Amino acid sequence: MFDQVRKNATKFDILHFHTDAHFELVDEIVKDNKAACVVTVHGHMEWYPTLGFDHNKLPLITISDDQRLHSSGNPNYIGTAYHGLPKDHYKFIEKPNSEKPYLAFLGRMVPEKRPEWAIEIAVKTGYHLKMGAKILESYNDYWEKIKKLIEKHKDIVEFVGEVNEKQKNDFLGKAFAFLNPIDWAEQFGYVMIESMACGTPVITRRMGSVPEIIEDGVSGIIFETIDEGVKAVKKSLKMSRKAVREAFLRRFTIEHNADQIEKIYNERLKLRNG
Repeated sequence: MFDQVRKNATKFDILHFHTDAHFELVDEIVKDNKAACVVTVHGHMEWYPTLGFDHNKLPLITISDDQRLHSSGNPNYIGTAYHGLPKDHYKFIEKPNSEKPYLAFLGRMVPEKRPEWAIEIAVKTGYHLKMGAKILESYNDYWEKIKKLIEKHKDIVEFVGEVNEKQKNDFLGKAFAFLNPIDWAEQFGYVMIESMACGTPVITRRMGSVPEIIEDGVSGIIFETIDEGVKAVKKSLKMSRKAVREAFLRRFTIEHNADQIEKIYNERLKLRNG
């Protein structure tokens, strides 16, 4: 397939690549000036210089501004385009579960997601915590430690297993808040906008792209310490779920993503065409 792209590059106004596996091909097309190219970077940039070519010349689109802060060398960043969702992909749930109000935790069961912090915050607030998580075989030892915590606090914490796409709307939407105590510079954090789309406030730590995605006090609450997280949970109960949904519609639909990408395309073509 790559050979076909290379041979037919001049037939396109612009070529947009999305995976690291394409970088060598893009590098060749850029050097030969065959077509205008852009590459969306979905991971951190620290390791790209090890790929064996001058990554500083590739026209790169980031998925957050914070992502650029973790670069080495002098990458050629040409714009940021946030991820987006179809506006009707998740239905807005105005009233969360009232019979047994709960916090939701959703993500991989890995240290950088800090499920143990989610458990500690839930225990300190006394609110029920439902944990939906994928268990990775390479983190089995870590999962065994988390299982012991869940068992210890089984009156508060419930592990529901991996949550699929069909279940996600109800799982996030019926929670009164989504608890996301990450401990790494996440490049975007897709689940945050999924929660917002449901109308569920996001309670998350000030890490990576979080301040770009979450409007503190509007679409969620940003905290740093466990005690701040406890206070944030209590504050979230008074937040407007409609305002959370509106924050999603204002900034993170696929239409907004397309507008950002189209602007970058036009600027790239202007540079190419002089």
